[in-house]
Amino acid sequence: MENHNSIEDNVLIAIRQMIRAVDLRSKNLVQKCGLTGPQLSVLKELAKHDEILVGNLAKILNLSNATVTGILDRLQHKQMLLKERSQQDRRKTFVRLTDLGRDILSGAPSLLEEQFVHKFRKLQVWEQNLILSTLQRVATMMNVKEIDYLAAEVIKEF
Repeated sequence: MENHNSIEDNVLIAIRQMIRAVDLRSKNLVQKCGLTGPQLSVLKELAKHDEILVGNLAKILNLSNATVTGILDRLQHKQMLLKERSQQDRRKTFVRLTDLGRDILSGAPSLLEEQFVHKFRKLQVWEQNLILSTLQRVATMMNVKEIDYLAAEVIKEF
């Protein structure tokens, strides 16, 4: 069967397919452990540190402070982490996992499908780097920074 779509159409179709796969994975995560992908990402990063500043966590995850703050608030409500203001500078907030957060994290599934990770690791390093650089370029072309700002504004409304 012949494909009559333009290359741009095919790129958008591939992006939609990836978004759908991520959405399905997110629904699966919520069903299995009650966490969204971004919440699990935050917990995984927190597990690497005794405590971390909210701003530093946002930089590591490449998310806006507002987005990370919303995620942290929901995780704190679930008693998976603790937030504490700095005694030296009240504008800074430190975050750390609770025992419950560590327990939930230890039983949580991987963020990426194991099948994807297995196949990706089988690729040559140059192929892995090509995929990474291409996806980074696509993200830049889609104004991801602008979208992060808009997402943070939407989160504030909830």
